[in-house]
Amino acid sequence: MKLNWFNKIVKENPKFWETYLAYFDENQSKEKRYVVFDCETTGLDYKSDRILSIGGVAIQHNEIIVNDYLEVFLQQDVFKAETVPIHGILREGKEEKIVEAEAVIRFLDFVKHATIVGHHVDFDIEMINQCLARLDLGKLKNQSMDTDIMYQKLKYLPYEQHISLDELCTIYKVKKSDRHTASGDAFITALLFLKLKRKLEI
Repeated sequence: MKLNWFNKIVKENPKFWETYLAYFDENQSKEKRYVVFDCETTGLDYKSDRILSIGGVAIQHNEIIVNDYLEVFLQQDVFKAETVPIHGILREGKEEKIVEAEAVIRFLDFVKHATIVGHHVDFDIEMINQCLARLDLGKLKNQSMDTDIMYQKLKYLPYEQHISLDELCTIYKVKKSDRHTASGDAFITALLFLKLKRKLEI
């Protein structure tokens, strides 16, 4: 610990957070990397609900990098049995489950300073930010892109006219394998992102 000029204790950040922040101080001219991710959660209230699993896959050179991925399952301190038929994650399932703090550390180590991509991604980002807040840390610094907004721009739709992930899959003929799993939804969204990115020429 160190003292500031008011003689108050200044909190030292944990090393993993300092490592994450350092990515944004480095030269950003490296090859663009995107991380498409999704969270399965106990519900849609980011203040009271919790993350059940995080899935993500990286994209570089307009290709999905299949060996650059993340999949973690979290210990369920908050359990809602009524949501199990949607995500299929049992409280005492076969998956190895880790504590929330460890899941956040792994997520930050995976995402680094990549541009974050998701479908209705603001919710997933806020769920991660709530985890960070519980660790007394700041918010994610990554830029983000939303496949819903990308489609709105492509079709000149009003902002309030949203489209679901299932609808996008139907439109672009993307197979909905492993739907409603974090890793499955991340991969599906990655395929849609590449299609939309090419059409928008970005």
